[in-house]
Amino acid sequence: MTADELLALPHGQFCYELINGELKKMSPAGHDRGRLAMELAGPLQQFVKKKKLGKIYAAETGFLLTTNPDTVRAPDIAFIAQERVDKVGRSKGYWIGPPDLAVEVMSPSDTVSAVEDKLQMWLKSGTQLVWVVSPKLLTITVYRSGNEIQILTEKDTLDAGNVIPGFQILVAEIFGE
Repeated sequence: MTADELLALPHGQFCYELINGELKKMSPAGHDRGRLAMELAGPLQQFVKKKKLGKIYAAETGFLLTTNPDTVRAPDIAFIAQERVDKVGRSKGYWIGPPDLAVEVMSPSDTVSAVEDKLQMWLKSGTQLVWVVSPKLLTITVYRSGNEIQILTEKDTLDAGNVIPGFQILVAEIFGE
């Protein structure tokens, strides 16, 4: 399957990603996963919009990472810097290339190897920063590269470094009830 064929699929009860030309079905987010994504996406959106740093993209926004065969991945939250947005303008299809920041909120059905595969794909495609949010462990793992990894707990502050300069949030605010 191609990215164009994926885009043309009818909307239904499932979302899909395309991995090396093969369709992968994804279930909708559960309550806790959806809540945590918004607890992070809301403050991120407000900060980025106020500072005019770029655009935040909601869950299931597709990014075309490879072609022939096509790979389209969809993080739970994504950020693209303003200079990249300005270069491309509005697009009717998938964003061609990776986001600058990809956020994955783990679901109970996610395996460690599946999450590892996804974050490695983001990093290899050029994503500068990946955050993996674990509702089960109440941690956020920050990946700046395959070697530069940091695990944050509720007592820590999450920041976006030079990807989104100045953005910070207490991890406890994300996981708080």
